Amino acid sequence: MANINLLPWREERRQELKQEFMILLGFAAGIAVVILLAIGQLYSMSIDNQNGRNNYISQEISQLDAQIREIKELETKRDQLLARMRIIQDLQGNRPVIVRLFDELVRTLPDGVFYTSVKFEEDDRSINLQGIAESNNKVSSLMRAFDASEWFVAPLLTSVTASPKDGENANLFKMTVTLANPDSEEGDE
Repeated sequence: MANINLLPWREERRQELKQEFMILLGFAAGIAVVILLAIGQLYSMSIDNQNGRNNYISQEISQLDAQIREIKELETKRDQLLARMRIIQDLQGNRPVIVRLFDELVRTLPDGVFYTSVKFEEDDRSINLQGIAESNNKVSSLMRAFDASEWFVAPLLTSVTASPKDGENANLFKMTVTLANPDSEEGDE
């Protein structure tokens, strides 16, 4: 029988299989490295893309903040202009009222009574009057005239003192009268 040594063949086969395994292992490692690099590149691109979007959003937010500040400034200016317009309208609307008020003060003033001071208190819409009357009867006539007027209510005499330097029966008086609501009188004007 022939002497066949199978051991070296097996050893060679083992070496070939080991070499194939190492090649396949290297190939698999190379593919794994390529896949990992590709995934890393995808994540990197995704992060860069998200950072770009975040920067865009930040820029848009800063533009919107600037617009909001501008809008607030415009609203403040508008409110100031509206307040000015209201003041002007109030002044224009009160012009006839003030004229009517002074006219009414003159109409209620009886002969022999003179005002020395007229002061309007806006808080309670009252008028503080000081004046000189020829007699106590003239002060009473003034109070009745205020009672009869539609523009004045609640005349209150606070003091009456004799003033001989202004006349024999002359009296200094202080009086407060409240202004009635002129809105109800706007139809007369």
